[in-house]
Amino acid sequence: MILRPTKEDYNEGFAKYVSLVPEGNLVEILHGSLNRTTAFYSALTEEKGNYRYAPGKWSLKEVLGHITDNERIMSYRLLRIARGDTTPLTGYDEEVLMEGADFDRFSIAELLEDFAAVRRSHADAAAEHSGRGLDPQRDRERL
Repeated sequence: MILRPTKEDYNEGFAKYVSLVPEGNLVEILHGSLNRTTAFYSALTEEKGNYRYAPGKWSLKEVLGHITDNERIMSYRLLRIARGDTTPLTGYDEEVLMEGADFDRFSIAELLEDFAAVRRSHADAAAEHSGRGLDPQRDRERL
């Protein structure tokens, strides 16, 4: 099982997000979150999926697309760290990624299908690397 990181184990920019993850088995948490996210988005109309609470803010579809993009990035980082690749990992600018995405052209069903595939793959990768000794001292700044 991948253990919950301490505050010293990750870049402080991730503190808010780590604090939102409940205690427990990471793989089970990922699957549970997939189910809740699917239920939430499945209940939306396409009109609601395009909703923005203010001009210039992301639509609900764009939020789901961003989550999927981030899953891909974090899964890639997990793979490299778990396999001992010490090449520096760079950050990314989510606004730049969003500018090139155009998630609103996809249906909610299409975005959910993509999210589910990526999330299942991420959960599988987490299960594969569970117990492989990720080194918080070595890896903390890389996530």
